[in-house]
Amino acid sequence: MRLIETMRPALDELSERLADVTSMKDSIGGTIRILTPERAARTILWPAINEIVSEYPGINVELIVSGRLIDIVSERFDAGVRIGEELAMDMVAVPIGPDLRMAAVASPDYLRRHPAPVIPTDLASHLSIGYRRSETGAVYSWEFAKDGERFKARPRGQLVFNDASLLLEAALSGHGIAFVLESSAARYLADGSLIRVLEEWCEPFPGFHLYYPSRRQNSAAFKLLIDRLRYREAS
Repeated sequence: MRLIETMRPALDELSERLADVTSMKDSIGGTIRILTPERAARTILWPAINEIVSEYPGINVELIVSGRLIDIVSERFDAGVRIGEELAMDMVAVPIGPDLRMAAVASPDYLRRHPAPVIPTDLASHLSIGYRRSETGAVYSWEFAKDGERFKARPRGQLVFNDASLLLEAALSGHGIAFVLESSAARYLADGSLIRVLEEWCEPFPGFHLYYPSRRQNSAAFKLLIDRLRYREAS
């Protein structure tokens, strides 16, 4: 009994602190609208948002998945997500993921029928699977770089898709070389169903960033989201 009485002040203080934390969480609220590509939505944004809306019942998030490059201000979005190379200069940009890297991949069957390219200019004699960007409508030109030397290759083959997963399916089926995010092809490279070519010509580039207008007055909810999403390299 004495022990309980001795500990009561500390228990009362702890109870007050917990009540303060609960009150603070209840007071943070509002709606956040974000425009984002699908890959960033699934792999980066959703895990953080899942935690936030569970912890803070007053926060609402509207996540619009689209590859379109639009004006987030005129469309009334609070923020957007793009890779670092596509960011506008007048925006605040917060890194939310690591650097990315592309990978040129083909099936073992295709490479048995066609000698693997050694330099990017060798792609002229290969079938390549094109990707039509939904935001611009243009077929993406493959970009390579090594030791300061840069090279662009326009895909030439029978197939063009606007869906990255179909690029991999076509490559797995032996229809040519696909140019995809390294992380997308990782499991196929690991099990040998795809083989990487021109690896030394694929340099890393800035990954996904959350961006928003510099003149924006950020709410407590938005600041919380930024803190949760901010990419911090493992030490």
